[in-house]
Amino acid sequence: MAAATTWGVGEYPVMAQRLRAAARRVVARARVAPGDRVLDVACGTGNAALLAAERGAAEVVGVDLEPALLDVAAVRSAEAGAAIDWRIGDAQALPGVADGAFDAVLSVFGAMYAPDQAAAARELARAVAPARSGGRIVLANWAPGSFLPAMGGALAPFLPPVGGGPEMSAPPSRWGDPEAVGALLGAAGLHVVAAEAEHLVLSLPDRMNAVAFLVRTAGNVLAERPRLEAEGRWGQLLAALGGVVAERDSGVGGRVALRCDYLLVEARRPAD
Repeated sequence: MAAATTWGVGEYPVMAQRLRAAARRVVARARVAPGDRVLDVACGTGNAALLAAERGAAEVVGVDLEPALLDVAAVRSAEAGAAIDWRIGDAQALPGVADGAFDAVLSVFGAMYAPDQAAAARELARAVAPARSGGRIVLANWAPGSFLPAMGGALAPFLPPVGGGPEMSAPPSRWGDPEAVGALLGAAGLHVVAAEAEHLVLSLPDRMNAVAFLVRTAGNVLAERPRLEAEGRWGQLLAALGGVVAERDSGVGGRVALRCDYLLVEARRPAD
């Protein structure tokens, strides 16, 4: 299916493969067990949903705005023999989700990119069962100042605002700050019970390969390439990206290692 957003441009599924470790941490933290009803919000290619199905969840739903990513997710679930309900939909208005319908609501670097962050937080709160019934929300969110937000900052002068317009209510990495995400979720009626610093490492052969990988997996960058080339600024973008890679590289022997810090958040909805 044709891409509907920049998330469907380029090779984001290749990046998603590198993020599976974070999805495993989210699913483990959520203690997904046989019989659970699980919702993966802004699921992308379905990492967390597929892991939940592997654990025997009775019902698994994955929601994402981008049909091209859901096509990848559907192929993966078919290959795994997993019955997962993939739905095109917005984290700010979850489609067909009844109040309190899910035991575990998950999002791995997904809900944090919703332009209206308060609306996304309210939808997480609405979808999860109350704490007395065992409901829990577990999120992985990039931490402020970590590699992906730093990359976004370096490329911001060349690209449209994240979220597709000026309506983005706050930087996505707000979700990766313990105090800020506590306030955001608290305003939605949720209580954060844990916020733990985690990280994963992107390992690449060398800096040239690292820049190429980051470009080909970033649809928002690729979508702007024709304009930037016409303006004579594409080389400047590549130089800016190369600068961030060089600054953050902790690899040895010429190999690149980019540490990506994130916050693992668990929240509950107190009994109504």
